[in-house]
Amino acid sequence: MQFAGAAGFAFRVVGVDARPTYDGWVWLDGLQLDRQGRPVQRRTIFVREAGLRRPLPRQA
Repeated sequence: MQFAGAAGFAFRVVGVDARPTYDGWVWLDGLQLDRQGRPVQRRTIFVREAGLRRPLPRQA
């Protein structure tokens, strides 16, 4: 639960690592985004697939 609640952040996936992991978990490569959707940091994160959410479309 490291990134739950207020610690959560938007993440643009660049790639999925093929390394075997625990069932339901995956390594993702990508960019952490700020509130405006701009990339601020390249990261590799280990996440539970069930905990991922697709963001709502931004209003123009």
